Order: sequence, then structure tokens, then C-alpha cells
Amino acid sequence: MSDTLNFSNLSLAEPLARAVAGMGYESMTPIQAQAIPVVLQGRDVMGAAQTGTGKTAAFSLPLLQRLLKHENASTSPARHPVRALVLLPTRELADQVAQQIKLYAQHTNLRSTVVFGGIDMKPQTLELKKGVEVLVATPGRLLDHIEAKNAVLNQVEYVVLDEADRMLDIGFLPDLQRILSFLPKQRTTLLFSATFSPEIKRLAGSYLQDPVTIEVSRPNATASTVEQHFYSVTDDDKRRAIRQVIRQRGIKQAFVFVNSKLGCARLARSLEREGLNTTALHGDKSQDERLKALAAFKAGEVDLLVATDVAARGLDIKDVPAVFNFDVPFNAEDYIHRIGRTGRAGASGLAVTLVSPSDNRLMADLEKLLKRKIEIEPVEWDDDQPRGRINDGRRAWREAGEVGDPRDVLDKAPERPRREYAARPAPAPRDPFFDQPYETPQVDTPPAWEANAKPAGNRISANIKPKRKVAALFKSTEKSTETS
Repeated sequence: MSDTLNFSNLSLAEPLARAVAGMGYESMTPIQAQAIPVVLQGRDVMGAAQTGTGKTAAFSLPLLQRLLKHENASTSPARHPVRALVLLPTRELADQVAQQIKLYAQHTNLRSTVVFGGIDMKPQTLELKKGVEVLVATPGRLLDHIEAKNAVLNQVEYVVLDEADRMLDIGFLPDLQRILSFLPKQRTTLLFSATFSPEIKRLAGSYLQDPVTIEVSRPNATASTVEQHFYSVTDDDKRRAIRQVIRQRGIKQAFVFVNSKLGCARLARSLEREGLNTTALHGDKSQDERLKALAAFKAGEVDLLVATDVAARGLDIKDVPAVFNFDVPFNAEDYIHRIGRTGRAGASGLAVTLVSPSDNRLMADLEKLLKRKIEIEPVEWDDDQPRGRINDGRRAWREAGEVGDPRDVLDKAPERPRREYAARPAPAPRDPFFDQPYETPQVDTPPAWEANAKPAGNRISANIKPKRKVAALFKSTEKSTETS
């Protein structure tokens, strides 16, 4: 590879160069090689690249380099205004980018923090009050801090809109417009998106000044390092197919994507019961639970991370060998982002999509996006693949404290005792009265109340005289009726 694509050739400030070297960075990715020199010049950038291509370093390193040129050594919070703002669509992605920026700036005096929803604002407020130069945020929580006067953005020099297409999909455009209205007009704006949709182009036209367009990959392209398979299965056999592929390929870890939060929770519980170390990641989880799930997966403590598309973009977890699409995504573009979790940084990966008979329309949308015909393969089942009473057998296996294949103890599964019901009492004999035909009663004399009743007439009592105005109104109505 040419020396021009090496980090050592960038002439980074010594603290940044030391951090990059310590993290093992040597050669730049295409987006880094093209974006970093442009950002160092102070130009606006509109960049498109696949997920996992190193976008965070592409905008973080040159921003930190420029901030270091005017670094203020004062410890006063007032002398540490927010000078660089990075906006991201999800909590997980914001937390991840903030961690990367801290690593890049670890040998500098630059301060950074992250704010996102789902957790208490007080610790975030304390960090903001101390003063930070780099603020990473999700739009909603940032607006909360702006309204509480915890964050002042009138000295921002650089703003980054990362995963901009995703922010528009979620509906953050009004929030983005409000946030950008608080920023100085003279600033450097960097916009990164997976695709250049018409909405993204309109956003860039509104807020970027003469941007340099950087597009390092064909739009909507899947990584060439990812081996893709589409298997035709019924809904009932999807879990069985996942187990078989995991066993055949010797997969240690994988993402499993589903379309709904409820489906995510149910699938995670089912796979866990079947002996796979599994955790779920979806929107109904608290922020603390979501961060713990990601940390456990990164540490290798969890085999399968079952997730909705909230985790499909931007999560940089290295060496994930496989991605399973338990459900074909409703939005075809989400397929690109889902399988982008594997095959990162030149490594090989496997993407398996389970297609049920009801997915014809979604598969047609995907073929249109990928611009190719997708071959759907049948599943060649292993004869020894467990089916049926696997859960009961595993329970017996665990209760017995035995080690081995749960299929060996299926016969040990205790049979459920049959519930005995008391005999129902014999019905009482039917009353013959209810079998008699219904006859209308013949009444010879009216009842006393009817005989004494007054004939129906005007419901208004004769003793109650209407007011003059009302009486006059009645007379005028009668006259008009006679006239007509």
C-alpha cells in the first residue's frame, strides 16, 4: 500500500499520533484517506461510505488536530466552551463514538463528553458544567440540555451529522433544524450518510457551504467480504435453522436481527432455553440494560445478540463472524446496514437470511435495491438435528446436573401428571312450565291506574302560562305559516 495511505504520513500532532499508534492504526481506509486531508483544510464534507469503514476516525482525528491548534490550558469551565458537536441517531452509537474520541484525545487536554436519553440528566449536567470542547449527543437529549441552559452552542466551530440518513428516518429533522439554529453560521459542517438520498441532498444544500463530496463505495452496495445466503424455511423452523448453521460453521458469536421488539424478546428467551447464551437489545430495554448487553457481547460473554434495527447501524464490534436475519427487514436498505455488522475492516463474514413464504414482497424490494436476482436455497437438514421435546429434555438435563447432549436424556423428562376432574352432577329435571306455549293474556277490564288516567294532551300543565315573549313568538310563527 502507498505511503500516502499511512497514518504516519498525515503529520498529526504528537499526542494524536501517539494515540493512533497505540491503537494499532497503520493504513487508512478509503474514507479516511479522502476525508481527513479535506477536513484538515477546514472544508465542509458530504461523505458517503458503508458502515464499518472507519468514519469515526475520518472526522474525529482532523477535528481534534484543528482544536489542538487553539487549545486553551485554562481549567475554568467558561474557558472550555463546546467547540465541536457530533450528532448521532442512537444512544449506542453516541456512546461508542464518544469512547473512540476519548481514546484519540487521551494524550491531550481536550475534554469531551456524551449526552443521550434514557438515563438521568444530572451526571451529564455535571460534566457539561465542568466545560467540554467536544460534545457527542443524540438530538433529543441535547435539546433538553439546551432548554435547561446546560449546553451553550454559540462558539461551536465544527458540527458533524453522522448517520444522517438514519436520523431523518427516525424523524429527527425538526430537532436537527432547531439545534443548527443555535450554532454560529460560520462553522465547518461534516455530513456522513450511508446513501445520498434526495432528502440528504436537500439537508446538505441547506446547511453545508460548498461541500466536498466524497463517495468511496457504490450506493447500496454490500461488502464483498460478506458471504450471503438466503434460506427458504417456515416460521416454525427458523430457530432450528439458526442452530444448524451455527453448529455446521462453528460460529462463536453472531447478531440475530428481528423486526419487532416483542419478537426480539421472545426469540432471545427461546434461544436461551435451547442452550445458546443469548441476550436481547431493543427499544424497551432501559439504557443501562442495553449498555450492559453490548458490553457483555463485546467481552465474549454472550454468543448471540438478538436485536431490532436500533442496533443495526454504526455499532463497531470487531470480529463478529456472522449475522442472521431472522426476519427479512421491512425496509430493504436496513439489510445493507444489518449485514454490515460482519465482514468489517477486510475480514470475512457470513450473512444468513431466513425467508418464509410470506416474504415475497420484501424480497422483491431487496432485489430491486441490490439490482440482482436473489437465489433462495432450500435447507438441507441434518438428521440428528434435535426437534420436538428439546425444551423438556434440557430441563431434565439441567435438573439432573448432567453434562452432555440433552438429547441423551429426553426420555428422562418427567411426564406431566394428568389433571383429574370431578364428575359433573346430573342436570335437574326440566320444569314443564317452560315447555308451555306463550299466550297473550286477555284483559277484560282495564287496570285501576289506566281507568283513572287522564287523556293524553299537551304535556305542559294548563296552570303554567308561557312568558309573554315566548307567547308572542308562537303567534308570530302562526301568522307566518298562514301567510305562506
